[in-house]
Amino acid sequence: MNYETNFGDVIGLAKTEIDAHTLGISRIEEILDESGFKTVVSSDIMTKAFSNPQVPENFSLIRNWISENRITILGFSYRLDTDSAVKIFKKLMEQLISNNFFADQNGSLRRVCFAGLPEASGIVKSRYRDKVSVFFGDESVVESLAILGIDPSLAPKSITEIHPYDSFLKDFGSNILKDGNFMSVIPIDRSSSKNYGKYSERLIDRIDHGKKNNLPPLIRAHAGPYSENRLEAVKEFVSWSKKLSLSGYLDILSIGTSQLTQERFNEDWEGRPNGGGVPINLPKEYEMISSASRPMLVRTYSGTANIKELAKIYEDTLNISWHALSLWWFSQIDGRGPNSVSDNIKEHFDTIRYIATTGKPYEANVSHHFAFRGSDDISYIVSAVLAARSAKKLGIDDFILQIMLNDPKHTWGINDLAKAGATLELVRESEDAGFSVYLQTRAGLDYLSHNIETAKAQLASVTALMDDIEPDNPCSPDIIHVVSYSEGNSLATPEIIDESIRITRYSLEIYRNMKVAGDTFDIRHNSEMIDRKNYLLAGARHVLGSIEKCINDPYSAEGLFEIFRRGFLPVPQLSYCREEFPDAVRWKTKLKNGCVDIYENGKILSPEERMEILLNTPG
Repeated sequence: MNYETNFGDVIGLAKTEIDAHTLGISRIEEILDESGFKTVVSSDIMTKAFSNPQVPENFSLIRNWISENRITILGFSYRLDTDSAVKIFKKLMEQLISNNFFADQNGSLRRVCFAGLPEASGIVKSRYRDKVSVFFGDESVVESLAILGIDPSLAPKSITEIHPYDSFLKDFGSNILKDGNFMSVIPIDRSSSKNYGKYSERLIDRIDHGKKNNLPPLIRAHAGPYSENRLEAVKEFVSWSKKLSLSGYLDILSIGTSQLTQERFNEDWEGRPNGGGVPINLPKEYEMISSASRPMLVRTYSGTANIKELAKIYEDTLNISWHALSLWWFSQIDGRGPNSVSDNIKEHFDTIRYIATTGKPYEANVSHHFAFRGSDDISYIVSAVLAARSAKKLGIDDFILQIMLNDPKHTWGINDLAKAGATLELVRESEDAGFSVYLQTRAGLDYLSHNIETAKAQLASVTALMDDIEPDNPCSPDIIHVVSYSEGNSLATPEIIDESIRITRYSLEIYRNMKVAGDTFDIRHNSEMIDRKNYLLAGARHVLGSIEKCINDPYSAEGLFEIFRRGFLPVPQLSYCREEFPDAVRWKTKLKNGCVDIYENGKILSPEERMEILLNTPG
């Protein structure tokens, strides 16, 4: 293959304002940086311009951005619905072509790349075969570089190497798929659980029932069809809820609501962009879903505005099985909500106090959001511990710890286990008679391939990885959030959700049988995993101790804000509000040898060294 991109090229990475999915851009930026290439990422102003490139004022900004940064390779990402992606990209290409931006027109651009949902990428590939290269979202580091016209041999082995444990997991997943017996899995009978299927049923009762009767973990799955016809989408989702309840495989239905549902519930949406997810806008619609979904437990996204009021609506209409809040996130810093970070944490704390009065569990949906923005593994752990300790202080009795594996997706499995084990150990240190921790695991957000058969095998592989977090505990995890195998390709229907659950449950059973027979990778005694876990534990403890030394009341809303503002939780790939939080984006992280650490002058900066810098930096 002829690799024409060289070190003299500048690679511009752009997205639109409405698309909050930044993982792809953050990851490719990191790969390119590690391989020695210069990148420029679109700012807040530029994302707005790329949202409507046909507007003269916007294209003028794009023109200047490309010219001033001397961009020769342009990457454009849009990972929401296919139609919008194709339309926006078509408008961008029309502007670039009509203004002679391409090299064959004596312009500066030698290559344009598009990243989107598989269907959108397929359309773009066929329409612009000679001018555009496409990403489907599941490419390896080597494949990603090749698409950009870069010789993969230029990338260091530390970001391209595959660990033997990951090879073992991949083979396990492939064998499960070849076996094909997962379709024989039948639903679990949980009908003797306390208040089963009744509106008053509680999540913890169902978890306890499963443990006492040696049943598999509870299964949660996410669903939410989107349509511009709001009422049709809601009607379809009510139908989906009924189908899933009748098939009996799913324990917890997680409603994937739209952006406007979260931000402007029960308001007029006329003329406002919405994005994906089911567009629920009335309390009675939640009541319809609740009724159709029994005996499943039901939960949904939290709000991004009027958060406490929405939590009350979820209690009244769904008897929501648990609440999840992101503290720093789903605010201005990730483009997902209108609140400033400070106001967001305060509003979340107020909502958590309310949740405590309901007796419902609370999930801190935080750690993976830091990882999405390039945070290191120790900060992933620290953010979870801060959230758990804050929740306990606010009166929460039952805390759900979500561990998203494959985050980032090229993380090695042994590091995933070390990170998960360290997080679980530190969070459980807060347990006592009034505070309990429940483990919920899931695959990474961008882990599953757009190739359906590959994705099914990956679903089996990640199930084995989940079981190795606590390899000797048959009751762990408490909940598995099953990411449907179609997620990298298309919307998950009830039939796909049920098949994904079958794959997950069958894989778990087979893997546990293999453990008994001694046929698995010996992760319990793996020195790499043990050493990494001990390093992460010691580092996280040191960071937490340093925070408690210099932050007044760290487990308050003001304390969590100060922790972020002062750079204790680094987010070098933050896309929004970078100027507002210079200390949060000052640290450089790298994914090397399957781990994410902070680097300075080409070497890992230890937690002790970094804390010394922070403690000696004026607040």
